[in-house]
Amino acid sequence: MNIYTRNGDRGTTSLMNGISVSKSDDRIELVGTIDELNSFIGLAKVLADAALKEDLSHIQRNLMQIMAGVADPRNLDYRFSHDETKTLEEEIDRIENSFPRIKDFVLYGGCELSARLDVARSVTRRAERRFRKVEQNYGADAKAIQYINRLSDYLYMCARYADYRVQNEKTDGIQDQVVRNILKDMR
Repeated sequence: MNIYTRNGDRGTTSLMNGISVSKSDDRIELVGTIDELNSFIGLAKVLADAALKEDLSHIQRNLMQIMAGVADPRNLDYRFSHDETKTLEEEIDRIENSFPRIKDFVLYGGCELSARLDVARSVTRRAERRFRKVEQNYGADAKAIQYINRLSDYLYMCARYADYRVQNEKTDGIQDQVVRNILKDMR
C-alpha cells in the first residue's frame, strides 16, 4: 500500500471513520494543529532530562489518542480519561512548588529548552481554540479539551523551571569562580 492516495490532490482527505472531508474542515485543522504540537514536543524532548523526556513521551501518546478521537468521535476507545488531566495538575503543582516562580510577564527564551517548550505551549493554545470550534460545530470530547487546556499550563511551568535551573547553574558557576579567585588571592 502506498503512502499517497491522491485524494489530497482534490483538496479532500478522510477521517478515520471513512468520511471524506475538505482539508480545510475544522476537524482536519485541529488534527493538524495537534500533530504540529506533537512535533514541537518532540523537539523539546531532545534537550530534556530523562524524567521530562518520559513525561513528554507520555503526553505525545495522549495527543495521538486525542487526534484519533477527533477523527473518529464515535469510537469509545478514543475517549479521554480525566485521570490524565489530574496527573498533569499534580505535576504542575509539584513543579510550581519546587522553585520560586516569578509571577510577572516572562520574556521567553531564557534557555533553549524553555524556548522550545514555550513554542509547544503556544501551539497548545491554538489547538485549544480550534478544539472549541470543533466542539461548537461537531461536538467534542470535553475531557480531551480540558486536558489540552491543562497541557498548556504544564508546558508553561516546565519552561519556567528550565529557565530557573539554567539561571541557577549560571549563578552557581559565578559563585564558584568568585570562591576560586578568593582562594587564589589568599595563597
